[in-house]
Amino acid sequence: MPSFSVSIVNYESPLASVRKAVELCGGLDGLPDRARVMIKPNIVFWTRFVDFPKWGVITTSRVVEDIVILLKEKGVRDIVIGEGTVIMDPTDRETPQHAFRSLGYDVLKKKYGVRYMSFWDRPFQKMDFGDGIRLNVNADILESDFVVNLPVMKTHNQTIVSLGIKNLKGTIDMGSRKKCHCEGEKMNLHNMVSRLPDVMPPMLTLIDGIFTNERGPSFDGRIRRSNLLVASSDILSVDMTGARLLGYCPSEIPHLVHAASHRGRSLDFLDIDLKGIDMDQAASRHEYDFIYTDDPMNRLPLPLAKMGIKGVSYPKYDLSMCTYCSGVNGLVLSAIRYAWKGQPWDGVEILTGKTMKPTPGMKKTILLGKCMYKANRDNSDIQEMIAVKGCPPKPLDIVKALRQAGIDVDPGLFENIDSSPAFFLGRYADKPEFDPLLFQIQHD
Repeated sequence: MPSFSVSIVNYESPLASVRKAVELCGGLDGLPDRARVMIKPNIVFWTRFVDFPKWGVITTSRVVEDIVILLKEKGVRDIVIGEGTVIMDPTDRETPQHAFRSLGYDVLKKKYGVRYMSFWDRPFQKMDFGDGIRLNVNADILESDFVVNLPVMKTHNQTIVSLGIKNLKGTIDMGSRKKCHCEGEKMNLHNMVSRLPDVMPPMLTLIDGIFTNERGPSFDGRIRRSNLLVASSDILSVDMTGARLLGYCPSEIPHLVHAASHRGRSLDFLDIDLKGIDMDQAASRHEYDFIYTDDPMNRLPLPLAKMGIKGVSYPKYDLSMCTYCSGVNGLVLSAIRYAWKGQPWDGVEILTGKTMKPTPGMKKTILLGKCMYKANRDNSDIQEMIAVKGCPPKPLDIVKALRQAGIDVDPGLFENIDSSPAFFLGRYADKPEFDPLLFQIQHD
């Protein structure tokens, strides 16, 4: 008999739709009396300098408030919203606070007595996940009686989907996040991420699919208005369902395969009771991957190759490229695109992550980031090494390296890196379904 309930509902109206999703799956039935509850939204990225497409990137404030109301109706008094937003500068404490204020969490505090915290301001606790995996997890979420996990429904260019399990990566510290992008065939990003729920308190996961994100996880993905909510007290079951709604069998998602194996579960839905709308009818394929050419001397994303760009090879990122180098990866490719004037460059290769090796015959090799430099600094296949040693690499050091390699990139692209996300807003202009009010909290 099915033992795990998952609800799938259409988002139709404030509060009522979230209430329906939670009640159908019994998501708050196990809530302890006088519980200390942590709400974990997805605020993967933020910039203080410009507006950017939050749809399909960040959990809607509408869903956050609806969950707060349901918890208050259950008599919960101690509610904290916590997140570890990606910050490129470890000393930056203002950006997470700016995100909380801009998303209306100050209003939630006044209306409902909710607190909020940046995990970067709080202690972490070293946890043993088995098989030699030790990661530092935010102590506040570990000490909570109950967690409401509010991921966004999106695909991800490394983990294929980013749902409830992946959202928990935001609870670990910077060193642990980098460690997750390790080099082993068995102990890699997929395996590490799959372990994260193992140490968590009882949890309701509600996937916010009001907006969904293709080729996510960030603002440069293709965002859709999908109006879906998926909820369950079992994080694996809800993620399996979310994967199907994005067009993937759970067996195609490596971290779900690992998570099922840890739990002695199958991925065939036989032990899941699906409630609400029909999963297969609601499903819509969201691509996750970016296609690259396979020419070893001229590897590029397909759109750049179609421009005729020659003489530079930028091999496709792998699992070992961590979040912090990912933050500049797209910008470097954009800079190369804009620097192209029709004349081939002189055999330049740009390597990222921890595992890539130089291609014999390339004349100039840029090692982008501390990990890549450490992995290849003594490699005899490199004719001319141009190292960018930072962790993460500093934007102006990247400009210097590309120019040294003969690629005359515009430094303005890097100087204004915090403002670049605004460029993507134009895709959604004059489209009423992309409603900014869903990221605001209204005063009484």
